[in-house]
Amino acid sequence: MLIEKYDSVNLFAQVPLKRDPILDRLDKLLEADALFQGVKDDLARRRPHTLTAGRHSTPVEVILRMVVVKHMYDWSYEETETFVGDSIALRQFCRVYWNGVPDDTTLIRAANLIQPETLHTLLDHVVELARQGKITRGRKLRSDGTVVESHIHYPTDSSLLVDGVRVLSRTLKRAQGVVQAAASEGQRLGKEVFRSRLRSARDTARRISEVTRRRGNEVQEQCQQAYRKLVQVSQASVKQARQVVKALQQAADAEAEPLLNRLQQVIPLVEQVITQTVRRVLQGEQVPAEDKIVSLFEPHTDIIRRDKEHKPTEFGHKVWIDEVDGNIISDYRVLDGNPGDQTQWRPSLEHHLARFGKPPRQASADRGVYSAPNEELAEEMGVKHVILPKPGHLSKERRRYERQRWFTRGRRYHNGIEGRISGLKRAHGLDRCLYHGPDGFERWVGWGIIAHDLLVIGAALAS
Repeated sequence: MLIEKYDSVNLFAQVPLKRDPILDRLDKLLEADALFQGVKDDLARRRPHTLTAGRHSTPVEVILRMVVVKHMYDWSYEETETFVGDSIALRQFCRVYWNGVPDDTTLIRAANLIQPETLHTLLDHVVELARQGKITRGRKLRSDGTVVESHIHYPTDSSLLVDGVRVLSRTLKRAQGVVQAAASEGQRLGKEVFRSRLRSARDTARRISEVTRRRGNEVQEQCQQAYRKLVQVSQASVKQARQVVKALQQAADAEAEPLLNRLQQVIPLVEQVITQTVRRVLQGEQVPAEDKIVSLFEPHTDIIRRDKEHKPTEFGHKVWIDEVDGNIISDYRVLDGNPGDQTQWRPSLEHHLARFGKPPRQASADRGVYSAPNEELAEEMGVKHVILPKPGHLSKERRRYERQRWFTRGRRYHNGIEGRISGLKRAHGLDRCLYHGPDGFERWVGWGIIAHDLLVIGAALAS
């Protein structure tokens, strides 16, 4: 049965220790019922009778606070369990008291139930707390985008094909006992259907890697021959998997269902990798980014081309961040694909207006956001100082306009969001997402930003 809280205990009254002023302030902020009501609703959906029956669960309050602590300090779930269990201050903050600390698997299972929409609502509550504490008034808005990478290896055609053969071979091995046990004597599949082709795929991929390091006229032909063999191995694995899918559909029991779902999920992805390899390597075709898949395990991953010298191509999702005065991040958006920065100006202004009830006095963004309609939009919405530097050659009038004191001061203020993004990546893990799936990606970004805002609020109140 889902419960909200443990009975309150003041550990500091029993074990006098020096208290952390920031955690003390955050402890009071997180007492607001509105902050964990949405989390409670999500956790309650786990089972039909979660709210009314069964043994007591880990309290909602403990789950919320421990996940916040995890992202505040960029710990793993295992580290969070260990450090909370070893610290009187964190036991008090997480409201665990003298009870057992939930293990990492419990936290993972609970955290995966929290929906991305809940985190957006939670962030709105946190921003409102900052507003009530007069840490921000929403007078300034600065917007910028960054890329959060997925947790994948660098994608090459050969490595993706090997991944596909590996996953299919592993799943076929697990399915062999289930399929053969459910089939009658005359309907059992031969051993060839369950054969693993992983060694052949790895040897061929290694051959491709060796060939590509050489020079000479024969290199391209040898590389293509190796790729043809690797494609044939992958196609053979897919053919085997389709035979096993039919057998699993006939078995139709509790053990067969997860294996069937896994194969039905992976087979189309492997076929897509085979198709893009044939088009790109064997036929010499330029495959558009939207037609490519760069990971079998995180197929939602986008290819983001930003032409940066140290990393021209990134694999993950573009994230747009809005920050207001007081160093509070008021909104974030995980974008689909690689849309132009110009398209993000209107959503940023509209969200700010909805959140604060009035337009910002000053709004700024980088050159990529500039357009005459975007400047006009901000002015129509009531923004007094619109700071959108124009790219390319500037006329004398435009150069004079951008040299005004309020514009140059606004540009200097806007540069601070680069440092904020760097801090999010270093301190809260927004350089690389370690959660799985598109919802997991949203959760990772949302929790990191909420943890940042809570630390800023706590530090401001403590000072």
